[in-house]
Amino acid sequence: MRKIVLITGATSGIGEACARRFAQGGFDIVITGRNSEKLNLLKAQLEADGSEVVMLVFDVRDRQAAAAAVESLQGRWEDIDVLINNAGLALGMEKEYEGDLDNWETMVDTNIKGLLTMTRLIVPHMVERNHGHIINIGSVAGDAAYAGGNVYCATKAAVKAITDGLRIDVADTCVRVTNVKPGLVETNFSVTRFHGDRNRADQVYQGVKPLTGADIADVCFYAASAPPHVQIAEVLVLATHQANGTVISRDIRHEM
Repeated sequence: MRKIVLITGATSGIGEACARRFAQGGFDIVITGRNSEKLNLLKAQLEADGSEVVMLVFDVRDRQAAAAAVESLQGRWEDIDVLINNAGLALGMEKEYEGDLDNWETMVDTNIKGLLTMTRLIVPHMVERNHGHIINIGSVAGDAAYAGGNVYCATKAAVKAITDGLRIDVADTCVRVTNVKPGLVETNFSVTRFHGDRNRADQVYQGVKPLTGADIADVCFYAASAPPHVQIAEVLVLATHQANGTVISRDIRHEM
C-alpha cells in the first residue's frame, strides 16, 4: 500500500515542492493550506501524475479548524506516514524595539503554535501504530540571530528545541523526527517578509545562486526514505556561497 504524507503550507515554495517530490516517490498526499484555489490546482496536477490526493483548507493558527480538518480524514488517510510541518513565515526586518506586534503574533502563532498543533493532532496515532516520521522545516536562522531577524530567529530556534524534545519523547518507539534547516531559498518567503515588495525581496538573492524549494524537498525525501533504523536527526542546507546565517559571498563572478 502506498504511504501517505501530510504537508502543511503546500500552496507554494518548499511545501509545494515537497508535495511534488513525494508524489514522484510513490506517496499519496494530503496537502493543506489557506488558499483553496492554489491547492485545487496542485491537487489536479498531482492526480494527473498518478497520486491520490486529499486537500484540506485551513490555517494552522486556527486550532479548531486544524482539528476538524484532521478529523475529517477517513479510512487509510488517517494513517499518516510522514508529517511535514512546513507552514511558516517571516514578517518584517525591523529592530526588535521597533517591531510590529501583529507581525510577531502571526509568526509565533504560525511557526511555533501551528507546528505544535499539527504535531499534537498527528503524532499520537503514529506512536500508537509504532510507525511514522515527523519532518519539521526549521532554518539556519534558528542557529543564531541576525540583524532584523530577532523574533523570526526565535521562532526557528523554538522549532529546533521542539523537534529535539519530540525526538527524545519518541525514542522508545519507531517514530523518527527530523529538523531540516534551510539557508537562502528563493521562494515567496522574502516577498511575504517584505509585504509584497518584490524588488526588495529580489535583493536578498542578488549575487548568489540560492537554493530552491525542490532542493529542500529532495533532502526531506531522502530523510523519509532512509532505512527504518536510520534517523536523520538534523540537516543544515546552505547555498554553496553561504557559510551561515550572516556570511554570504555575493561576488557576481560566481559560476555554478
